[in-house]
Parts: sequence; C-alpha cells; structure tokens
Amino acid sequence: MPEAERSHSGARIRTSAKGKAMTGEPDVYRADDGVIDAGGHPPHVHTFHEFLYVPMGHIVVSAQGREFELGARAALWIPAGVLHGARFGDDAVIAVEAFEAEEFTLPYAEVTPVGVSDGQRRLLLGRLRSTRGVEGDREVFARLCATHPDSLPLPQPTSANAAVVARELSRTPGDPRTATEWAAGLYTSSTSLRRAFLAETGLAFSEWRTRLRLNHSLCLLEQGQLVSAVAAQVGFVSTNGYILAFRRYFACTPGAYVRQVLARPAGREVRRGPDRVTAPR
Repeated sequence: MPEAERSHSGARIRTSAKGKAMTGEPDVYRADDGVIDAGGHPPHVHTFHEFLYVPMGHIVVSAQGREFELGARAALWIPAGVLHGARFGDDAVIAVEAFEAEEFTLPYAEVTPVGVSDGQRRLLLGRLRSTRGVEGDREVFARLCATHPDSLPLPQPTSANAAVVARELSRTPGDPRTATEWAAGLYTSSTSLRRAFLAETGLAFSEWRTRLRLNHSLCLLEQGQLVSAVAAQVGFVSTNGYILAFRRYFACTPGAYVRQVLARPAGREVRRGPDRVTAPR
C-alpha cells in the first residue's frame, strides 16, 4: 500500500484500503480538503496549483488525454482547474505541494512534467518529515518553479554561510547586495564567502548569481512580462545587460526565446505510444 503524506502547502492527504469510486461530476478540492486514497485518485479538479512528486515507487497520472509516469527524478505541475486522476503503485510515497491559484501565478497552462534537482528533492523530503512547514510558502514555490526545462545548471553550496546567501537569493533574486555586503551581514569575509561558492558549486559567486537570475527570468518571460520588467525584477541593472547575459547563456535574445517557447508543443513531453507520456528522469 502506498504511503501518503500531508504537504505543508495545504493539501490534506488520507490513506484508505481501497480507492473510492466516482460517479457524476468530478470532485472539486480546495487546498484545505484534498484527499488522496491509497489505490489511486478518481478524476477530480483542484482550486489550487499542485506540484506532485514521488520520491519512492511510481504513480501514473491521467490528464488531458495523456498518461504521465512519475518516479524519483520527475515531478508534475498540475494547474488549478485541470481534470486529472491517478493510479498509485503499492510502494509509492507521494509528496504534494499545493498553492492557491489566486495567490500564485504558475508558469504552465497545461499539465507539465519537470525534472527534480537534488536540492529540490531534499527540500521536498524535508517538508514531508517536518511539522513546521509554512502553507503556501513563496520560497518553496519559487524553488519548485525553478525546475524549468531550460534552466541552467545551478549547484547549491553546502557550507552554512554560502547556503544562507543562496537561499535568500533564491527567494529574492533581485537582491542587490554584493558578496562583500552579504559577508558583512554574516560576520565573515567576502574572500571566505567567494571561496565557498567556488569550491562547493564550481562557480564564482557572480556567475552563480547570474545563472540564478536568468533561471528565474524564464518563467517571467513565459508569463508575457516585458523584457525590461523581467530584467528589473530579477536584479539586472539595465535591460541591455540582461539581454547580453541572456544571449551569452542561451544563444538568443529573450524575445527570440519567447517566440521559440510559443512554437513548442505544450510541455515538451516525450511520448511512448499514442497516449503515454514519460516525465523526464
């Protein structure tokens, strides 16, 4: 029987011996009354955006005429209002994060499979074990949205001071503080902080922060925000500086990137058979 857990972002999850049958209209669940049964989940919709992750075992989610197989290296974003159901493997451990649609803007209009980084996996597992998580946590939402198919690799530092800086910048990528200013606030030297980033991530602090800002900008661009607004929001001093950095890392301008995204099939999923989709692993 799968092990179901309650997320800290509001979805309440319950186990039972059998999956419930459903007739008539699909159930509509809010963030404070979502229910997952042990054998699966009949077709239903949420009023919240759902991030579904399976750190152990596997499940199959049916949505929009397709099936998504989820395992330990993949997750699924399900936008609010999308009809979906699921079948759970006997050994599945299921983690759910729910974010109210009125408060959070999801960068995906359709059900979208995404890869899960080691840092995100640790975050999700930690929230399963913890009783202190914050419901609808904006930092958690930002970190999970960073799982973008085009994101630049961004290793996370592990030492205490560098990890604090990385966490705060992930929450607010536009924070203008320099390495020297961060170091002063942490009662350490800027040299030590810079060395920690380089040793633990393989990237200089400035390089790491630039990658972080560019990764955050991808979702904002896909929401249709102006390039100048995106540049300011993620912390670039000028729009031109943002465009130059974007071109250096992605080999195109932000405007060209948006046009490419609009031309892609939704979700960029890989099909196996006529109706089967396998999430990235």
